Amino acid sequence: MSLTFHWFLPTNGDSRHVVGGGHGTPATASGRDRPPTVAYLSQIARAAEDLGFVGALTPTGAWCEDAWLTTAMVSQHTEHLKFLVAFRPGFVSPTLAAQMASTFQRQTGGRLLLNVVTGGESHEQRAYGDFLDKDDRYRRTGEFLKIVRELWDGKSVDLAGEHLRVEDAKLARLPEPVPEVYFGGSSPIAGEIAAKYVDVYLTWGEPPAQVAEKIAWIRGLAAKEGRTLRFGIRLHVITRDTSAEAWAEANRLLDGFDAETVKSVQAGLARSESEGQQRMLALHGGSRDGLEIHPNLWAGIGLVRGGAGTALVGSHEEVAERIKEYAALGIEEFVLSGYPHLEEAYWFGEGVLPRLAAEGIWRHPAGGQRPAEAQVPFAG
Repeated sequence: MSLTFHWFLPTNGDSRHVVGGGHGTPATASGRDRPPTVAYLSQIARAAEDLGFVGALTPTGAWCEDAWLTTAMVSQHTEHLKFLVAFRPGFVSPTLAAQMASTFQRQTGGRLLLNVVTGGESHEQRAYGDFLDKDDRYRRTGEFLKIVRELWDGKSVDLAGEHLRVEDAKLARLPEPVPEVYFGGSSPIAGEIAAKYVDVYLTWGEPPAQVAEKIAWIRGLAAKEGRTLRFGIRLHVITRDTSAEAWAEANRLLDGFDAETVKSVQAGLARSESEGQQRMLALHGGSRDGLEIHPNLWAGIGLVRGGAGTALVGSHEEVAERIKEYAALGIEEFVLSGYPHLEEAYWFGEGVLPRLAAEGIWRHPAGGQRPAEAQVPFAG
């Protein structure tokens, strides 16, 4: 088995400090340090491509740039990198989404992956004209994915569902290949949708014991549907030549969290309807104390950022060991990020990936090492 690694495109802005916000809260001021221009995001994407990341996650929401438009532009500055485009099915018709995905595949040479985000914040959904409650949003997601899957199979679709209705829907041109669907959710209804329709179930970076419980839960639901899913995890990463250097960087980031920002972000996240977000908040409880919740797993990011709130922190060897620990549970794909995203891609790509390659559990997707001219040591 070869593990798969994806990076992240910070379309909410980047910085040498944590860019907070998300899940219904606005991006913090640090997001203006490095604006998410196509030029800068393309620089990150090219670095990720060169280092051996398979894809790059692009977020969705009011706090960031539109994922579809941004990745379509950045794709023109890369050759092989795939784009894990986050989108909310309630904001676009399933037929149009299936058509958009098909077009994206043709124009990029098959480099689209889809991250379906149902949306856990009703107040943000209403800003976009969506007034369904959370459970109804998930039920609509199920109908949406059923329609899209059948369209991608070349079928003509008629469906009169509880929330969606289409008549004689079909695609003139099918996507090649069919995009894989990524999806996360911790509520019971989210598990049902994942089991029926998705290819990869994503979890945020909880301690291994909690991740193992989630994997067992989803595996059981998928088995009842006669399906087998892959599993991925979403984490930040701070990896350095020594453990002391990595923790010094984590503490530097923590020192940049002023009390008022933490209080404001935590108040905003507390009203989230997302069960996964509430699980993230429970890992730190809004406190700066006891943030190492498992060896080399740090919950500090979640003090100012919604969504993924934990980071792997340690020496390259320690981070590689934690990755192996998650892989032993059944995690095959790792969606990573770090501040700033350009520099941290190099720290991980040059520090951790070669160690995993030496152990035979990762190989560069290009089939070899980076080009000699690209092997420039990063001085950080």
